Amino acid sequence: MCGIIGILGEKDVTPLLVEGLKRLEYRGYDSAGVATLSNGHITRCRAPGKLANLEARLEKQPLAGTIGIGHTRWATHGAPTEDNAHPHATEKVAVVHNGIIENYGALKEELETLQCRFETETDTEVIAHLVTHYLKQGMSPVEATNASLDRLEGAFSLALIFAGEHNLMIGARQGTPLAIGYGDREMYVASDSYALAPLTKKICFLEDGDRVHVTREGARIFTNDNKEVQREIRITAQSGAAAGKGAYRHFMLKEIHEQPAVIGDTLNSFINPATGQIHMPEDILVALEQAPRLTLVACGTAFYACMVAKYWFEQIAKLPCEIDIASEFRYREAPMPENGMALFVSQSGETLDTLEALRYCKKQKQTILSIVNTIESTIERESDFVLHTLAGPEIGVASTKAFTTQLTTLACLTLALAVRTGAVDEAQEMEMAEALRHLPRQVAAVLNDSETRIQEIARALFDARDMLYFGRGSLYPVAMEGALKLKEISYIHAEGYAAGEMKHGPIALIDENVPVVVLAPGKDSLFEKAASNIQETVARGGKILLVSDAEGTKKLEKSSGWVITLGDVHPFVMPILYTIPMQLLAYYIAVAKGTDVDQPRNLAKSVTVE
Repeated sequence: MCGIIGILGEKDVTPLLVEGLKRLEYRGYDSAGVATLSNGHITRCRAPGKLANLEARLEKQPLAGTIGIGHTRWATHGAPTEDNAHPHATEKVAVVHNGIIENYGALKEELETLQCRFETETDTEVIAHLVTHYLKQGMSPVEATNASLDRLEGAFSLALIFAGEHNLMIGARQGTPLAIGYGDREMYVASDSYALAPLTKKICFLEDGDRVHVTREGARIFTNDNKEVQREIRITAQSGAAAGKGAYRHFMLKEIHEQPAVIGDTLNSFINPATGQIHMPEDILVALEQAPRLTLVACGTAFYACMVAKYWFEQIAKLPCEIDIASEFRYREAPMPENGMALFVSQSGETLDTLEALRYCKKQKQTILSIVNTIESTIERESDFVLHTLAGPEIGVASTKAFTTQLTTLACLTLALAVRTGAVDEAQEMEMAEALRHLPRQVAAVLNDSETRIQEIARALFDARDMLYFGRGSLYPVAMEGALKLKEISYIHAEGYAAGEMKHGPIALIDENVPVVVLAPGKDSLFEKAASNIQETVARGGKILLVSDAEGTKKLEKSSGWVITLGDVHPFVMPILYTIPMQLLAYYIAVAKGTDVDQPRNLAKSVTVE
């Protein structure tokens, strides 16, 4: 969610802070700011909106200083205004904060009785005032920070600088990530290693409860009971290259068009080019084979990837599955089977709901497998096994290539398990592996052949207030994902349903003003049932957007207002291919409406609070 960066250097740090914040833009934000020490005094510059607004202000009022902190904020407590933007500061301390202070109300009331004057609506401001209160009592910066941290409840990461202390920055992690970077007489703090990649390759990841005292000479790390500890310093594999849009109008469109390549890269990491067979780490397959049940847990788009995977694991590998939304999972206190396995899917590897569900499963003695896109994440480090999707940095808030590479990874895992257990024979294995190998070419064909048609359809639909998406079988989760994409970036109300559920409620919404997207390949075993649902929709004045293959188009074109025809595809990989037109449709409708496609309102890329 929010982004943090801090630098102790030997030259003006403001330009580097801003560059670091740019690398954190993908997390989502609605205001930004930096603070430095100049001649012993805290100076700040903040602005609502995009980083361009902050840069414009910094041109008019540059901040000098060789030590500083920066922040991109996604509003939780208080509107996205300049007053509520981080860093928050008093005359003695400035702080940037990611997370939520759950007991800030009680702390604020207490501080107000001590004559502290609050100027913002945020929970973060209590940290600055609480540290200042202890500093005024004669405590050192370290003592005042520790006393304050001991009183904070919630999930948070922090970085603080102090008036008059040109060689000290204090950081803390409790539930949300914080990394330390090591340079030559320079030190860095950031929400993730991606922000630090251009500055250093030497990274240390704090663990929950860690507090770090950073100087130009290095970092000392302590637990919350004040015991000094050593954390591994590793060489990061993150690229220092900044992601750019190239010739594309938006990152989202660029990332949609990158899918043939990144799906291919992900496949190549699992497919033996000599034999065409899928290869997975032996210990992962052994754990899956021994598990009486697989529990799949994720949030948002990643949850829909798990929904598709449930069809695959149960139909193809014959492994019983349960799927759960991470934010609900641990609160229902699900009993977990002996020798069970839990699979967690996350683009960022930092999603707090998913991470807490993972920790619940670890307490239940489940074997943990994670599928993540961002390397060196917290979820990866806390898992027994990890599989990386090779999507590369995904900057657009609405997930596209991360989703299809998650599906690709899950498909490969399913097939490898099915082969190991004998659930498929050699002929079936070769047939499904071949379908996977053809997938990048088929995705490219959709982008080349259907994009112009989808733009035309988007211009006809962009003023809709509501839309429905229907699918059957493994295309049901794709319908839900299509509806989510439309909601996220166009702000049109949309819902995805299993087509067979239409008669159990959603049919009441259908009229001539509600477009209905139906995913119904003619070669699908459930096509005739989907065709019946289409006729029921048409009979009630509904306008159909049919997404099908040539066979399905031939049978249903006359019943449909608009048609997107895709090439023939094996049923195994159908969910991946049929995702592409859903992404393009949402994108071009949002462009027609003029919304902020890459950073839609109220959304964040990495959700690190519950």
